[in-house]
Amino acid sequence: GVARQLRDAVDRLGGYIGPVFDYRSLRLVCYDPELMKFAVMEQLTAAGVDLMLYTLATGVLKDGASVKGVFLHNKAGRLLARAKVVIDASGDADLVQAAGGKTELGQDGTTFQPPSLVFRMIGVDTAKLLDGVVADPGSYGLAEFPGLGMTQQQCAEALRQQGHPKVVLLGDRGLLKSAIAQGEMFPTSILAVLPVSASRREVSINCTQIANVDATDPKNLSAAVPTFFTQIQTTMRFLQARVPGFEAAQFSGVASKIGVRETRRVIGEHILTEAEVLQARKREDVVAKGGHEIDLFAVTSHRRQTIRDGGSYDLPLSVAIVKGARNLLAVGRCISATREAQSSARVMGTCMAMGQAAGTAAALCARDQGWRGDVRETSIPELQRTLREQGAILTSKA
Repeated sequence: GVARQLRDAVDRLGGYIGPVFDYRSLRLVCYDPELMKFAVMEQLTAAGVDLMLYTLATGVLKDGASVKGVFLHNKAGRLLARAKVVIDASGDADLVQAAGGKTELGQDGTTFQPPSLVFRMIGVDTAKLLDGVVADPGSYGLAEFPGLGMTQQQCAEALRQQGHPKVVLLGDRGLLKSAIAQGEMFPTSILAVLPVSASRREVSINCTQIANVDATDPKNLSAAVPTFFTQIQTTMRFLQARVPGFEAAQFSGVASKIGVRETRRVIGEHILTEAEVLQARKREDVVAKGGHEIDLFAVTSHRRQTIRDGGSYDLPLSVAIVKGARNLLAVGRCISATREAQSSARVMGTCMAMGQAAGTAAALCARDQGWRGDVRETSIPELQRTLREQGAILTSKA
């Protein structure tokens, strides 16, 4: 589907690193985020998308249970964009909230998975880094998937043979645990290193964490920024001093936005559950698939649980259909799911698949001359057929 088109586009630009296995439990598709920006723009241009950047969605125009349009605000003033179907891809269910739709906020509105601010370092010696994993496998996340059938030492050797700087230090063991106890590092559940560019010897670092930040409160989220920048500096000092391969590495960039894992979740026509995820539940009305483990982040009690047999689960369109609204869909990390299920479905691959499904459904509705204005009338067989023609994956062995 769209994800593969983007992968192919960034590959043509020389920015596709390839599939990478962390020999813990995750298989990733890694790419250069700077070149991905060019790939995204290339694909938008090729598709004829009429861009309206530097613009905020500030509200909705409603007529009963139908959303007739979205109010926008930019330097040109206030605008109204009318649409037959509206899709909320804000991540925070902002338009759903504006339309009066029901949502849940974190755990009882008080507990949230911690956000993170990802940064990058350049000049990393990958061979030395992976040698360090082989020398001290107990400090790293390895051999956690029960079906892998490998020891930590075997996984460390395989990681070194793979040759990519994809390693994870865990806060509850070894090197990182010791650094936290000694005050050399702040409390954090992981320090994840991912490849960004082999030619620049550049990696990204996912480590910064602050507990229970309500990212729907701008003051709360803004107050987290200085702490994140302090944590980045602390992490760089720790890596340079204690982790092999980082001795000569230098700071090279920081993400443009804080990565938020959890805020609002919509109440939809179907609520994805933890059991559906863990049991790799399949459905006849599948429009997208998820394969990420349960990944309920916390600074000191990070819960991770793999899907049965390392498989995948099916997502129906109904997790995107907002209850009580006729023509409003919600995609991304705010789909209709329990908190536990959302911790799996919030990742990029699943969000892209669900976004493609919802966008295609909206297009089918808008083009249907006989459509009566309710997205529940979407023909699921037609939607599935169209998605398959677009290259979407709707079936799997596990």
